[in-house]
Amino acid sequence: MHGPMDIEVFTTRGLGDASYLIASEGEAALVDPQRDAWRFLAVAAERGWRVTRVIDTHVHNDYLSGALETRAATGAEIVAPARGSYAFAHRGAEEGTTIEVGALRLTAMATPGHTPEHLAWAIRGAGVPQDTTPDGVFTGGSLLVGTAGRTDLLGDELTDELTALQAQSLRRLAALPFGVRILPTHGAGSFCSAGSAAPTRTTTVGAELTGNPVLAAMDGADFRETLLRGVGRFPAYYARMAPLNRAGPAVHGGPPASVGLDPAGLERAVVTGVRIVDARPRAAFAAAHIPGSLSVELDDSFSAYVGWVLPFDAPLALVLPAPAAEARAEAIIQLFRIGYEHVAGHLEGGVGAWEASGRPISSFPTTTMDDVFAEAVAGQMPALLDVRQPIEWHADGVIPGAQTIFVADLPGRLAELPRDRRITVACKAGGRAAIAASVLDAAGFDVRLVAVGGQVGWPERFARLG
Repeated sequence: MHGPMDIEVFTTRGLGDASYLIASEGEAALVDPQRDAWRFLAVAAERGWRVTRVIDTHVHNDYLSGALETRAATGAEIVAPARGSYAFAHRGAEEGTTIEVGALRLTAMATPGHTPEHLAWAIRGAGVPQDTTPDGVFTGGSLLVGTAGRTDLLGDELTDELTALQAQSLRRLAALPFGVRILPTHGAGSFCSAGSAAPTRTTTVGAELTGNPVLAAMDGADFRETLLRGVGRFPAYYARMAPLNRAGPAVHGGPPASVGLDPAGLERAVVTGVRIVDARPRAAFAAAHIPGSLSVELDDSFSAYVGWVLPFDAPLALVLPAPAAEARAEAIIQLFRIGYEHVAGHLEGGVGAWEASGRPISSFPTTTMDDVFAEAVAGQMPALLDVRQPIEWHADGVIPGAQTIFVADLPGRLAELPRDRRITVACKAGGRAAIAASVLDAAGFDVRLVAVGGQVGWPERFARLG
């Protein structure tokens, strides 16, 4: 290490991303912050660090950047790719641009591929020559742990060009000495990763040369196939992130507020077009829910599926699991990170208060795949809907006779489903099937949910029924 340096790594699990504070001599830079950047700034304040720079490695497709929130709170200079076409004041960086943070110097490396304007940032001591081996590199969406950033997010017409650029960028990074630390933004759980990223957040060049199949293929004709084989669909809200990041998201200075609604208030909100998102566990939703509401369990993927199924920034009202205060804060901040700012409120007292007010409740039955199999053996195979991703159908098979519609496509394809019989909905683990079941229930279908487990491992058993 060329100088005193502290690095704090922050993982945002729902997005599968990491953000970084790098500090030296009381000065710090914040790298690739999500929109709710106040949580990082609070840590900097606790450490006694003054944040003077905020760096975006690329125009983000999976979340709204916290660069403007950081500048509003600290006065930090925003440093972003000069080719990013940002509409707000910033320092445009390109190959060789340097910034100093205490006794450290960060140098931009043009590493296009994940996006055309992508920059990595090499870390060195401020007084050492530029050709000195860096201590580490913030690699954004280029070299990741066990994989690399995908190159198909900007559309088919750019995929080949970006894939070729990504190979060049990976070769450049892989040529660094084995011990150089790699600090990527995207990681496990990110739809920006090509294939499955490893659960660890950081790595070294040597570790990736040993175990990263994408690096092993970077010089071959099959690089594109290796990089993009196994990538699934990405959320629909992605299409809105880059334009908003270029324009600059509105600065809020803190999480949006949410008001409590009584049943009458929620009913009035629905009349104006507000959609109810019920974040309780799927079994509780199946047993009793407000008619027309959408079931999206409050877990790490909550905002991704809201952003996949509902129109962008649709006005929402929440029905929350217990403890409600913590659930409300988590749901609102997840939505805020991806630009869903119009949360009309949350139902005070939950579904119990709604039912106690005399308003109607809906429900639907749940089942298990064992029971579905038993029905098939008895010659009573149900109408089965498989709502997994298309790539999962190909990789793990489909139960013979099942209809396949990915959950995000379901609202636009309801006319393809039978209305004269009950539809049993399944996925891999139950969460996406619960979303789909709520969509069908709201549309008046007779629906049943496979609430636990799903189709993985079952196609072969059903096929043997002949």
